[in-house]
Amino acid sequence: MSRRIIFATGNEGKMREIRMILGDLDLQVLSMKEAGIDIDIVEDGTTFEENALIKARAVAACAGRDDIVLADDSGLEIDYLNGEPGIYSARYMGEDTSYRIKNANLIGRLEGVPKEKRTARFVCAIAAVLPEAAEGIVVRGVIEGYIGWEEKGTNGFGYDPIFYVDEYGCSTAELDSETKNSISHRGNALRLMKERLAGIL
Repeated sequence: MSRRIIFATGNEGKMREIRMILGDLDLQVLSMKEAGIDIDIVEDGTTFEENALIKARAVAACAGRDDIVLADDSGLEIDYLNGEPGIYSARYMGEDTSYRIKNANLIGRLEGVPKEKRTARFVCAIAAVLPEAAEGIVVRGVIEGYIGWEEKGTNGFGYDPIFYVDEYGCSTAELDSETKNSISHRGNALRLMKERLAGIL
């Protein structure tokens, strides 16, 4: 059986991005679900890196011996809100709360705050667990921007519609997929991880 990459997510939007960037590693890239792994993982780390490793190790325990397991933990850090929502980005205001409500809440909390104080960043830590690296490999990707005054764009998910990038003068949800992948926190982290994997496989 040829080696596979299993990514610890069920998010289809994320999997599209992952396949686009890791496609030239010439390995089959599967989601947890596609690999038949269905487990609940308690993410009790205190950093993005810790949570990514927790997820990767949990899935690796259920995967094939030669499989490469990748997991990410990502989120939005808003400086004016002391780094919130941070590692709790997915669980902010409750996991079942829609991002329209979450985004509206964050915009509301920044009411009256000028642009220069609305600085924010998307952070993505990706961990890999594979036989060749006993301790696992962890990389971090970041994209800097600011929180806008309204939601804009539909080509994204989560907090993308309120996260604006000066260089393009729009939200990350208004960028086409190719441009977004070239600058996104996950895209940056995936490219770093691809370099690390290419060096040891």
